[in-house]
Amino acid sequence: MSGILAGKRILVTGVVTDASIAFHVARIAQEEGAEVLLTGFGRLSLIERFAAKLPKPAPVIELDVTDQDHLDTLAERLGAHTDGLDGVVHSIAFGPQGAFNFLDGTWDDVSTAVHVSAYSLKSLTTACLPLLKQRGGSVVGLTFDAAVAWPHYDWMGVAKAALESTSRYLARDLGEFGIRSNLVAAGPLRSMAAKSIPGFGELADVWTTGRAPAGWDLTDPEPAARGVVALLSDFFPRTTGEIVHVDGGVHMMGA
Repeated sequence: MSGILAGKRILVTGVVTDASIAFHVARIAQEEGAEVLLTGFGRLSLIERFAAKLPKPAPVIELDVTDQDHLDTLAERLGAHTDGLDGVVHSIAFGPQGAFNFLDGTWDDVSTAVHVSAYSLKSLTTACLPLLKQRGGSVVGLTFDAAVAWPHYDWMGVAKAALESTSRYLARDLGEFGIRSNLVAAGPLRSMAAKSIPGFGELADVWTTGRAPAGWDLTDPEPAARGVVALLSDFFPRTTGEIVHVDGGVHMMGA
């Protein structure tokens, strides 16, 4: 099969529904010639139903990124389906409700948000290293631009800043193995995750009131997914530690 990911083996985490960016990454990756594997947390049977909607069947491997046993056995469990990996997609984030109140958020709230949303990029990548080291590859994560303070995003914004820094340190330490680490900073989407953000509508208004010169559709995950797939490909062989904005241009607009 031809395509920019022809012959590549890609692990995609974070498929929650068939409207998620991760699902569309998996779909486009398959269309571009990749063999795709998915991870799931919680209701695996539900994720398997979404996996069945992909162009080709994709195995679903259980993974809780806060469970060290899951991480320690991940490479072995993936090995039952593939003999190596060429790419890993990190599309995992979570913050308790308290993380969306900056002044009142507790350390328990904040530590959970940072563990799941930032530290997991490192723990997932190192868990996959035995398979990635064979011929190098690309790690791509999803962030929400942490260069500014957004309405209502609060400690999740801090967690995303930690994610962005984590990606840079991974890029530094894994370059010798031929492994790149980059992020896509996507604009907001009306996803399941968005429902957990108090005041999401006010945050999204930044994009829907003319601030995005290239336009932005809150219901379309495909632009961000295409950005991820591009970074998984060989078209960016010397790009690492980078953040590619797929947000309609909002990040570069002044007040």
